[in-house]
Amino acid sequence: MQIDKDEIVRLTEEYGGAWGLNHTRRVLQLVNRVAEDIAYDRDAVWLAAHLHDWGAYSAWARPGVGHDMRSVEVAEEFLRDRSLSEPEMRLVLECIRTHHSGDRERSIEAILLSDADGLDFLGAVGVLRDFSKSPRDLRRGYESAKARMEKVPPRLCLAKSKAIAAERMSEMAQILRALEEGSFGCF
Repeated sequence: MQIDKDEIVRLTEEYGGAWGLNHTRRVLQLVNRVAEDIAYDRDAVWLAAHLHDWGAYSAWARPGVGHDMRSVEVAEEFLRDRSLSEPEMRLVLECIRTHHSGDRERSIEAILLSDADGLDFLGAVGVLRDFSKSPRDLRRGYESAKARMEKVPPRLCLAKSKAIAAERMSEMAQILRALEEGSFGCF
């Protein structure tokens, strides 16, 4: 794979800001943690991790088009301009297309990306992400975090991901319990 990684990092930050780049970095750290003993195409996952949310960024988003599908469109055009081979392109696009899927009938690379992406929505980081979207509406952040606790774990495929999710879910429960107690029953 002949991709200018510095360009990809720069564009991920340009389009997604610090949030987009930091999310990508966390996802890649989670992939490394989950995949300690798994053989996979690291270049494909690295590239897909950087491109998987481009369709959600304002430069590329389209109303009525899910960010996963829009990210596939953007990534395909971007990668064709960089002469990525067809097998490499298919693998990267599969990872992007299915990064919110719990389907177990995918490549290990696609499973690793989606499990890591889901894990990034759990734990203290997940709770704070939810609350940061509407800092003056604690109820919205609270309900969003509770919903993620139900939605994300069933989509995880790998045993190691599920173990990490259990740790992060416990962390979330502690934070939300403290909020419930500190708000004197408002939640």
